[in-house]
Amino acid sequence: MKKYSLLHPNWDMWKQAMIGIPRVKSKSEWDALDTFSRWLISTRAAVILMTLFSAIIAGIFAAFDGMFDWPRFLILCFGLAMAHATNNILNDLSDHRKGVDKGNAFRTLYGTQPVEDGLITQQQSAKMALFTGILAVAAGIYLTWQAGWSVLPFFLAGFVLLFAYNWPLKWLGLGEPTVILVWGPLMIGGGYLAITGQWSWDVAIASLPYALGPTAVLFGKHIDKIPWDKPKGVRTMPVLLGEKAARFAVIGMIALQFILVVALVIKGFFGWPMLITLFALPGFFKNILPLFAKDKPKERPADYPEDVWPLWFSSYAFLQNRTFGGLFLLGLLIQMILMMFDLPVGIF
Repeated sequence: MKKYSLLHPNWDMWKQAMIGIPRVKSKSEWDALDTFSRWLISTRAAVILMTLFSAIIAGIFAAFDGMFDWPRFLILCFGLAMAHATNNILNDLSDHRKGVDKGNAFRTLYGTQPVEDGLITQQQSAKMALFTGILAVAAGIYLTWQAGWSVLPFFLAGFVLLFAYNWPLKWLGLGEPTVILVWGPLMIGGGYLAITGQWSWDVAIASLPYALGPTAVLFGKHIDKIPWDKPKGVRTMPVLLGEKAARFAVIGMIALQFILVVALVIKGFFGWPMLITLFALPGFFKNILPLFAKDKPKERPADYPEDVWPLWFSSYAFLQNRTFGGLFLLGLLIQMILMMFDLPVGIF
């Protein structure tokens, strides 16, 4: 088996880890990977894209107001990505220690869980989380120093929620509301503050259409996990609501994304380019509405990817979020470019 290193990385594994969750079949295969490949897999790097979108959105809002700052923006992107990565490592470590993933559970069926699969020890996982977390904290300290003490409450809130999500919030049905807060007002509103040094309620409100996307993805994942979570006392919101109510909650959240965008365009906060997000509606009507309105198939459909199953609701929510998030970002970029050339973006 070929041995990789940082000087001779496994580029194919880097690519796999950035677009999905690769399955490492053995300890020898894991040991042959370069260090960065192991880190990408351990942090579930593919889902960190949702966090980077929040940072980029914050930067575009700052550019709207003529207060964009490249160094602060890049540090913000780096810091938020490291914070999310740390949370993912700690989530797997916490679930392993509490026995949530024991016995070939849901999480280990569709992707590598390094601790549960015996690829790394708990101590190694903790050290990885510590290293990644230190990078996130360093970014937060820098932004607080540069933008002012008004950033500190957001920095501290993010630090607390980094640990509190895994326990007790996720276990008490509070993890999903936390995601709306984190991916919206905290990341985008706080990111805008870190870049500009100013707080904006308009930005905080305008962050909600995007924040609902990651929340829907998490809802979908926790709906998929109900058969594993409920017997082990993990009371996520889908467990508390019940599967049917949780499925319709996801439909409502994704529909609300479109409603909020249109409302913000009518209000004048967004310009007409943001209506490009409506091109995500076909995916909503084709996949989200019909699939979330009925039960999950008992067996994997023949045309459904084997390496994704038993993910079902979460995978469709993720694809929908990627489409909506990409269009949301594209609309903001178009609006920013038009504003740079003093071209009209309002609908009235």
